[in-house]
Amino acid sequence: MENLELEGINKILDKKNITVLGIETSCDETAVSMVSLENGKGKILANKIISQIDEHSPFGGVVPEIASRSHIEYLDALVDEALLDANKKLTEIDGIAVTTGPGLVGGLIVGLTYAKGLSISTGLPLISINHLEGHALTPMLTDNIEFPYILLLISGGHSQLLIVEELGKYSQLGTTLDDAVGEAFDKGAKFMGLGYPGGPELEKLALKGDEDYFDLPKPLFGQNNCNFSFSGLKTALIRLSRTLEPVDKKTMQNMAASYQKAIVDCLIDRTKKSIEVVKDNRPDLSIKNLVASGGVAANKKIRSMLIDLCKEKNYESIFPPIELCGDNAAMIGMVGLEKFKLNQFNDLDYPAKPRWPLDEKANFLKGAGVKL
Repeated sequence: MENLELEGINKILDKKNITVLGIETSCDETAVSMVSLENGKGKILANKIISQIDEHSPFGGVVPEIASRSHIEYLDALVDEALLDANKKLTEIDGIAVTTGPGLVGGLIVGLTYAKGLSISTGLPLISINHLEGHALTPMLTDNIEFPYILLLISGGHSQLLIVEELGKYSQLGTTLDDAVGEAFDKGAKFMGLGYPGGPELEKLALKGDEDYFDLPKPLFGQNNCNFSFSGLKTALIRLSRTLEPVDKKTMQNMAASYQKAIVDCLIDRTKKSIEVVKDNRPDLSIKNLVASGGVAANKKIRSMLIDLCKEKNYESIFPPIELCGDNAAMIGMVGLEKFKLNQFNDLDYPAKPRWPLDEKANFLKGAGVKL
């Protein structure tokens, strides 16, 4: 908020201990957090999440209208629960951090409108948060990490490689040309009849199969860039299954394992390339940390392969706890704390931004800041 003139704001800024309410409604999780800055360190006081999986499962994917209505139904009660868990009163909160993009516009408007109303009624400053920045900076909440580092951001709506230089400064190395990696997992699983969300179910099924049984394509593998592509791989899985009909249980397991291996191999190859690109093109940066975040970063196969890659490249691999990989409000509250310290507040006419890439200078590509 430029030229902020809220009564008492200077007094708040002088406090050593700050508590921020975080709100996340960008997709199909309604989430609220209380995150506190105590003696310079972030601490999660409450982290509440209501999943909408049951509402969307019959449709095999997220229905934006249902998501928005569910946020309206759950949000106010969830704020009350977070306050209770944190043992805080609303009068003891110092700021309101809310996801304003990227994401489904209906869900974003619900969260942003609620946060604005709360800001008006309490006089607390409003802090607009980029959902992707929440994922990018989660290690600040969970690990003693220093800037800069390479970020592999992988979720249902995003597949990106970026350099995280500092709060608000991100350089895109690569992104997806078509489907996000989480989308590839979920759509592959849906085609195999594994339900929604199918990524975790496909991972379980893959454990029982032979990952070398089927030779599936690995788009962009070995190419001289850091971009991703998964739509061709998804199509190859569909064509393969049609040639094998009817598909028995063991064949299904082998298909899942081979499909997952192709996806993971692509991720590792592109990440390896990003490390090489940074070494060659950014000698001014001393980077030795690789962070993987987003919902797909919970995949055990991906984690294992990234750990091996980092050992090869003399990097440190860092992963958020499983509960903070997917969409959550703790990461929103954490970025809110960092922006609060810098007096980075927003006016009440700040809009929802369905597309909001971390690197505003990067060429627009599908996975570079729009949640599908």
